Amino acid sequence: MIKAWLDFPTYELFAVLVVLYAATGAAIVIASFSPATARARRRVEGVVAPFFGAVGVLFALLTGFLASDIADRNRQAARAVQAEAGELRNVDALSIASALDMRSVRSVLAKYVAALVNDEWPAMTEDHEARTAESAYNALLQEVSDPRIAQKAGAPVQTALLNAAVRVGSARSERLALASDRTIDAKWILVIVLGVVTQVAIGLVHLNKAGAQITALGVFSIAVVMALGLIGLQERPFAGDVRVEPGPLAELAKTIAQ
Repeated sequence: MIKAWLDFPTYELFAVLVVLYAATGAAIVIASFSPATARARRRVEGVVAPFFGAVGVLFALLTGFLASDIADRNRQAARAVQAEAGELRNVDALSIASALDMRSVRSVLAKYVAALVNDEWPAMTEDHEARTAESAYNALLQEVSDPRIAQKAGAPVQTALLNAAVRVGSARSERLALASDRTIDAKWILVIVLGVVTQVAIGLVHLNKAGAQITALGVFSIAVVMALGLIGLQERPFAGDVRVEPGPLAELAKTIAQ
């Protein structure tokens, strides 16, 4: 359920939160001032404001932890893309600086980068890798492993090429792992439920004043929808409206093409 919600487009993701917290807020107001609940209401009157503060702090802390986890995953994703692009530039630079003509290496390199930008990025939105990118990477490894490179350009050049190519593979593996990584549903459920519990705490504090209760619930609900919605948009680093773009790789593709 949480996974399906986080996969919604932006407007629908926010709409679910609006409906949820509007419904729970309305239910609290009705329960607080309905004649049918008058006797039960008198039993719980007198709850002081600090009670709400305790629940609110707990909700804020858990929301902060959730946001921190997701933000850290997005930073790792951005670093993985930059590392991959940097190592690919190293392969390109070594192929140009070497005395040996390495057009074949640059050709395979260009195909690999094109496969990343055109095939693998769309595939990552579905938690998959692109077979074309995997094939192109294998071809790149085979090309830089050619013994003729060591014979004609020197062993240090080939070693540097191989090391760079291996680091490309490591960065790609990390990127793919981050693309399929998800926050545990229990964390999201706990935060969402605590938001509702905080609404209940606000309702208990304002049992005698309908206007104050409605205002407090409205302000808090708006804040919760904005916070959880923006956090939810960043849940998947390579999908959705807030995502890591293949900009460094796209720029590299233009450079190799030249």
